[in-house]
Amino acid sequence: MLLEALLFLGGLAALVVGADRAVTGAGDLALYYGVSPFFIGVTLISIGTSLPEMVTSLYAAYYGAGDLVVGNIVGSEISQITLAIAVVAFIAPFATQRRDVLVYGSAMILAMIIMLLTLNDGVIGRSEGFLMMLAYIQFIYTLYTNRGGEEIAEEVIEEPRTPRETYPWIVGGLLLVVVGGQVMVTNGVAIARLVGIPEYLVGLLTGLGTTLPEIVVAGIAAHEGRGGISVGAILGSNITDPVFSLGIGALFFDVVVDDVSALQPSLTYMLVVSILVLALFYWRSGIDRKAAVVCLLLYIPTFLLL
Repeated sequence: MLLEALLFLGGLAALVVGADRAVTGAGDLALYYGVSPFFIGVTLISIGTSLPEMVTSLYAAYYGAGDLVVGNIVGSEISQITLAIAVVAFIAPFATQRRDVLVYGSAMILAMIIMLLTLNDGVIGRSEGFLMMLAYIQFIYTLYTNRGGEEIAEEVIEEPRTPRETYPWIVGGLLLVVVGGQVMVTNGVAIARLVGIPEYLVGLLTGLGTTLPEIVVAGIAAHEGRGGISVGAILGSNITDPVFSLGIGALFFDVVVDDVSALQPSLTYMLVVSILVLALFYWRSGIDRKAAVVCLLLYIPTFLLL
């Protein structure tokens, strides 16, 4: 079991490092060609930092580990809206416009509701996965037309590297993500079966690990005084994961959950805690260090719900 544990950690490390390399390289490339900063913030950064969740979803769905797929998404969602927000606010308290909270928050809650509805019968089929992907595209289009993310229109990197320099970062990063995802999922399932831990719990732990790219990106942005990017990276990922990351796995392989009723406490808590943090965002027009403590406390019950 020691070998499986080491491989699991190695796969997780490859996921995080690969996602970071891919996001950085893609951000440079987009800026080099003059792609809209809004596009970079809302789609590239949020999708890029969600690469671990997407790859984990694909591999877990392929291996029939539906509980791990859902656990990974739920763990990632809760970690991002509580732990990630808290860490970033401790680094540098940030403010955001209430209108942005309403626009992004509404899309985020709707994405979670779609996830809950598709999980109702315990199976997310390919047709549902396809509809979830379409829903995500509609979310991005709606956010773009409502200009809800103007605050993200800040440069991520002032002097982007040339395409010749960035292509190896993108290709190498994605390769690490793909390999790391396979190693982590296969060994995570093996560990769960060896010690009798529910695969859903393994998924929750994996969700915490795959949240690291969001924390790193948002933390650096906050440290550099770019609060808009921090908020966009985290809330954007919380829109991406329930529909896009989960949907892409179901698009290729049916996601089957053994016992949906056993997952209900965590699924419900994911929705409730998201609403609470968004309400805190709206009430205080941002998150300061005092509010960060509240977010951190809201993360603690995650592993007590099983």
